[in-house]
Amino acid sequence: MQFQVKGRNLEVSDSIRSYAEEKLGKLERQLKDPRIELELALERNPSIAENKVAEATIWTKGPVLRAREASSDMRASIDQLVEKLERQVTRYRRQGRDRRRKAARANDSALEATPVLRDEESPLIVKTKQFAVKPMSPEEAVLQLELIGHDFFVFRNAESGEANVVYRRRDGDYGLIEPQ
Repeated sequence: MQFQVKGRNLEVSDSIRSYAEEKLGKLERQLKDPRIELELALERNPSIAENKVAEATIWTKGPVLRAREASSDMRASIDQLVEKLERQVTRYRRQGRDRRRKAARANDSALEATPVLRDEESPLIVKTKQFAVKPMSPEEAVLQLELIGHDFFVFRNAESGEANVVYRRRDGDYGLIEPQ
């Protein structure tokens, strides 16, 4: 396992480094030779109570796994981060296993059809909305975003005619997503 720890706005102590390595080492049992990059940060904004942030990126042979957790204690942030990554690794491994099983079933025509049971951890679309996408400028879209109180707003850009999205960033500013 390749393991790298970075600190942003803080000096990473040896005890925190070894604690993180011990906790993230559990993932090595499920992944073959992962490369793990952990960034520990201290948010300096006094209005943020949960200012100890742990972010991890894991490179595998398949997808890249990422997670971010924040709390008032760095060890708690690391624990929450590891729990989230364990769920992602489990889902990733199960998807691979399901693909292999599906391929085996396709090759073996003697198997009878079995009822499909929904996986409890897989994402499920529970609501669908339809709305008119009106042409407007990005500035008007930000105003609409503020009015409805959501984190993002879909609109048709009056200049380009393309569907765009404005969203609220963590730092309080806004972002604009435009298709290429």
